[in-house]
Amino acid sequence: MNTRLKTACIIVLALGLGPAGLSLAKGSKDAAPATPTVLETTPRERQVARLVTRFVEKAHYSHLTVDDALSEAALKTYLETLDGNRHYFLQSDIAYFDRYRTNLDDVLRTGEIEPVFDIFRLYRLRAQQSLNYAISTLDKEPDFTVDESYEFDREKRPWAQTPAELQDLWRKRVKNDAISLMLADKTWPETAEILRKRYTRVLDRINTLDSDDVFETFMNAFARTLDPHSSYLSPRQSEEYKIQMSLSYQGIGASLQLEEDVVQVINVIPGGPAAIDGRIKPNDRITGVGQGDAGEMVDVVGWQLDDVVQLIRGEAGTKVRLQVQPGDAAAGGAEQVITLVRNKVKLEEQAAKKEILTIERNGEPVKIGVINVPSFYQDFDARNRGEKDYVSTTRDVRRLIGELKREGVTGLVLDLRGNGGGHLSEATGLTGLFIESGPVVQLRNNNGQIEVLDDPVPAVAWSGPLVVLVDRFSASASEIFAAAIQDYRRGIVIGQQTFGKGTVQNLYVLDQYAPRASADRGLGQLTLTIGKFYRVNGGSTQHRGVIPDIELPSAIDSSLIGESSRDRALPWDQIAATRYAAQQPLDAAIDALTRFKTAQLIDEPDFRYLRAELEAANDLRSRTSVSVNLKARRDERESLRQAQLDRENARRAARGLPKVDSLDSLKPEDQPDVLKDTAATLAWQLARVARSTNGTMLTRASGAEDAPD
Repeated sequence: MNTRLKTACIIVLALGLGPAGLSLAKGSKDAAPATPTVLETTPRERQVARLVTRFVEKAHYSHLTVDDALSEAALKTYLETLDGNRHYFLQSDIAYFDRYRTNLDDVLRTGEIEPVFDIFRLYRLRAQQSLNYAISTLDKEPDFTVDESYEFDREKRPWAQTPAELQDLWRKRVKNDAISLMLADKTWPETAEILRKRYTRVLDRINTLDSDDVFETFMNAFARTLDPHSSYLSPRQSEEYKIQMSLSYQGIGASLQLEEDVVQVINVIPGGPAAIDGRIKPNDRITGVGQGDAGEMVDVVGWQLDDVVQLIRGEAGTKVRLQVQPGDAAAGGAEQVITLVRNKVKLEEQAAKKEILTIERNGEPVKIGVINVPSFYQDFDARNRGEKDYVSTTRDVRRLIGELKREGVTGLVLDLRGNGGGHLSEATGLTGLFIESGPVVQLRNNNGQIEVLDDPVPAVAWSGPLVVLVDRFSASASEIFAAAIQDYRRGIVIGQQTFGKGTVQNLYVLDQYAPRASADRGLGQLTLTIGKFYRVNGGSTQHRGVIPDIELPSAIDSSLIGESSRDRALPWDQIAATRYAAQQPLDAAIDALTRFKTAQLIDEPDFRYLRAELEAANDLRSRTSVSVNLKARRDERESLRQAQLDRENARRAARGLPKVDSLDSLKPEDQPDVLKDTAATLAWQLARVARSTNGTMLTRASGAEDAPD
């Protein structure tokens, strides 16, 4: 819900100037709700609305017209931004808003945004009614013995028809929130006090949103109607974003946003404390923050995002405890407390790293090199200064390949799991380490012009068997690299369908294009999608991503993560292929590896364990409701933990390892990286296939100078 509702500005947790939390006036978080602010259109807002409208029609990749159809979509997105889980508005409210269905395009063109404020005022009224009702129910302990359930996922459900229906929804929501706390050993009086403060904070935040906040929320909703990567930031949020990005290499190294009153992890920065610890994942929810080893765990549900960031910030070397609910857990699911030491992101931890895995099958030990590439990085400033040894992904991977060659590896795995992209030049450079020469990616802009980016590296660093390991979080530059490897038939891509982020954005600082309406305020910034990436075979990486040659199971739910899961994502399409020289088809090798995986790997103890874990996680993810019977929830939690312990001990027994009595005794490093081990085994098998064909699968196809059909 806005920047303060649901912000387009992702906050990167950074080091503060003083001890964590000292800047917060705690009393202000727990006081009675503030008086609602007066919402009035300003000249600046009129100017921004008109300017953004012109930019959208002139520069967006899709050549959109701001018309009645876009107005209808913008209204839907705005309502989703305010009340995506349908806890506030009534069906009659939605019917009332229908009067604006074809009017918002006119609002954007004229800048007379009173309809936007009218919608928000009714949202604020409904929030006041529902939250005050929720607070009133805390005077008496609910009956937790009743067998009933709370539907926590209402995104696709009808809006409540009556106030009574909405109150019943909130009654169950309060019970669910209470059970989550009581399962963490809170008494009812403690639980009631926490929830009273929590709901009051949410109400206070909504009441204090001013005209700028509401305007930014609507303009960002309008931008997200165009596609998921276009956005608008107000002057205040633009400045905050710059500050946060300048500090992005300090703190715990995680990007956050506010989602339905809870802080959600968007990204974990390679080399940061969170990434090194390994337990915090994208989509996890932070519900509490504590200082040091024993500081009070502060409930932060309902807090403004900036305030949560202030709590997590602190001096380098100090500890912060985060109460985290896994992203794939149901509402009110089990939480864990993770202790991190605040520190700068370590650049050496961001760099590509190598290891050697020895595969022993049928008495044949074979060394397989694995290179993990967490991002496509480059020391841009050092390069501009003319330094010859500037840090880059391509340079580091070339060096690591040389070391692995000297150590006698037979095959190579390039691990791009979780790699969200980075410098485009590094994607083309890395590709050049594995192909002789040729185009790597095509870029089409909003005018239809196509630019072909070629391999800039003059020599191949590795010509042997290559496996590229990807997952749903492999995006952008990772997809450009994986697609090129696949199109050139240079290696085999395995894992999960990638993210599908194949668009290019441009940032417009609006002050550069119009005079300010007010001397002391800027106009903010607009990010617009202006281009698309295409493979050398003509297919886009947008929406579809890269489909692996061999699919492996993954804990990442592709229905929730990835471009195809986002509303109004630009579609996949195709342009003409460019000329490139592919190697011999790999169909026979892919078939052989698929049969090998099915016949042998699928019955490995770790692989069976992974499948069992995923089945359990998928069962939880498929649920849209939970019981609000306290005993039933407690029994279910214990049952789930016991089932997980049983799966772990079954794996350990099959591997000849000792049993464990508790999941709490396990460390992240105790869990097998099944997908990496599988990738190494498939690279070993690929090397065997290559030997059996005398290496013909690794040579250029005769007469392949023309692009294939």
